[in-house]
Amino acid sequence: MPPLNPALSLAEDPAALSVEGQRPDPVDFTPEELRELQRRFGVHGPQTRLAQLFTEGLDQLQPLRSRTLSRLEAMRPLILQQARRQSVNPMLLTAILFDEMQHGKPGENLPFLAHSGLFRTLGPAQLGVGELQHQGLLSDSPSDAELAAARERLLDPASTVELLAAKMARLKRALDLPADRMLQSSVSPRDAKGLATLAYLHNGKLDYPARILSYMHDAELHALIYSRRQPIRPPLV
Repeated sequence: MPPLNPALSLAEDPAALSVEGQRPDPVDFTPEELRELQRRFGVHGPQTRLAQLFTEGLDQLQPLRSRTLSRLEAMRPLILQQARRQSVNPMLLTAILFDEMQHGKPGENLPFLAHSGLFRTLGPAQLGVGELQHQGLLSDSPSDAELAAARERLLDPASTVELLAAKMARLKRALDLPADRMLQSSVSPRDAKGLATLAYLHNGKLDYPARILSYMHDAELHALIYSRRQPIRPPLV
């Protein structure tokens, strides 16, 4: 099978057009694309409808959203720095971080539970030690001490943003997407499909890309990343 070419087959399929009939819907994957992604990356179908309803319910909790936004605001300089460094759309990083922090499992960030091996993924971006191995930062047969250090790295906000950006850059290369510029969904159907595919590969669930693309256009998240804060000057007396 030829290498996956995000958006190409979809853009040529009239049945995959969005409701407006003008652009292909980037979250619609053809059966051929799904088989190729499964073969190469091990992704799978959507989470159960009950789990989806639970996720949607969490999004309606304003105190939880406010807390997640506050955590994201503290990470804003890291997101912008790593997005520039890796040529990754900062809103993609922001959307993934928002989703993973918003829907995190209770206790997963407690060090003693993180080191217990109870959770497969850790930290704000929900990355596993396997990602460190993909990036050449951890051996294939790590010692207990190396595993402990790897878990600490995943729990650290600064490290996890750096690792997430590097993961997106790594996947861009694997998908033959432009490595020297960030993808923007408003630029072309190929870019939009590329972003949806990157989101899919991060989480592995088929319903995840639609949620991430929605967060990427969330006005509050967009303002958090791109708004310029002016210092408050005292009035002249």
